[in-house]
Amino acid sequence: MLKTDSVYFFDSIEFEEIIHYYIDSGKISLAKKAITLGLKQHPNSVLLKLLKAELLIFDNEYDTASTLLKELQAIEPTNEEIYVQQASIFSKKDEHENAINSLKIALAYTDDKADVLSMIGMEYLYLDNFDEARLNFAKCLDVDFEDYSSLYNVIYCFDMQNQHEEAVAYLNNYINKDPYSEVAWHQLGRQYFILENYNEALRAFDYAVLIDEQFVGAYLEKAKTLEQLNEFTEAIENYKITIDLDDPTSFVFLRIGECYEKLKRNTLAIQYYKKAVHEDPLLDKGWLAITQLYLLNKNYNKALFYINKAIEIDDKNSLYWRKYAEINLKLNFFEEAVEAFQNCILLQDYDITIWVGLSDVLCYLGDFEDALTNLLKAKKYFRDFSEIEYRLGSIYFKFNNNLKGKKHLEQALSIDFEYFHVIKDLFPEIYKKKEVMDIINDFKNTSL
Repeated sequence: MLKTDSVYFFDSIEFEEIIHYYIDSGKISLAKKAITLGLKQHPNSVLLKLLKAELLIFDNEYDTASTLLKELQAIEPTNEEIYVQQASIFSKKDEHENAINSLKIALAYTDDKADVLSMIGMEYLYLDNFDEARLNFAKCLDVDFEDYSSLYNVIYCFDMQNQHEEAVAYLNNYINKDPYSEVAWHQLGRQYFILENYNEALRAFDYAVLIDEQFVGAYLEKAKTLEQLNEFTEAIENYKITIDLDDPTSFVFLRIGECYEKLKRNTLAIQYYKKAVHEDPLLDKGWLAITQLYLLNKNYNKALFYINKAIEIDDKNSLYWRKYAEINLKLNFFEEAVEAFQNCILLQDYDITIWVGLSDVLCYLGDFEDALTNLLKAKKYFRDFSEIEYRLGSIYFKFNNNLKGKKHLEQALSIDFEYFHVIKDLFPEIYKKKEVMDIINDFKNTSL
């Protein structure tokens, strides 16, 4: 008909099938043409008008759709689809209470109660009313016990309210009725895992994979549980099963690498970390894991190469800059270490180790003025910290500002006398000064 402009007669059911076909295929313009042709031949067809209303809602023409639905409601007040469509309009306009009221009317007329109950549950979820949402999803399961979508939603509601004990009770009750539901066993294992009851979680995941040997998600959760039980060899075996069953993921390779690292098998750990970053080159955690192992093995050049990879991906992560500083210090690349510490501070990582590390490297490079400026900034965040006071006192003595030097040294000694050896380690020439030794000895004698 469309190609030749010929006119053929179809009954309304055939038009409905044609329209649904075009909608399902995403060919909305053709669906609209089919509706127009259909209504020309069947101008009183409620079914076709309902499909027209559905497409009007799709195009956000809510007022026109509402008017059409009211007309249809006057003709067929017991047609549940009219109320479902009205609920769709209310929902899209964020009028979820009105949507629920319309769906409750639909519920009274429908033969497919589970579908409408599920829609009511979703509306309650939009309102963050998890109790009512859970109640309606649970009613779906009363209608169709194997409606796993509703089961997931029931457990989601428990999760959102942190009611994990209640979720366990609900799932155990469900399993008593259907002991061969791998989905229920899997969800039960998840709840036990959250509750840190790892032995029961393992038992649940074991049942899930016994029932369905292809259940990738259950093997993953089982492997994570075995890690918590320090059963790293078994965890690796289960992670490897998921690789056999499905396409490998960077997450699985990363977990296997961490398990091998826990088993002190660092060569294999590095192999799997490298597989993880090969699978996902943007996996900065993978690059960091490789860095850590090379750092542990004192292979600082390789560690530097891999931490640079992590920083390229996320240069706003102060942990990576900390590692970068640590590695460069090991390699005696002090200017690079200064840059790393400064980046940490720019990223608002104000840990005292950053301020102290930066000032120590600046002092080593002879940049005492910059070190002093840095320590005075640190003092704004860390009042009465001996780590800062000893360094400030030493730098002031270096600048022959004995008055300020004495003030900060005495302050440091009063906070932590035993820590005075830091002067000897960092500023040996200052430590040997008579006035410094006198202050330390006087304080020691006074405190005795």
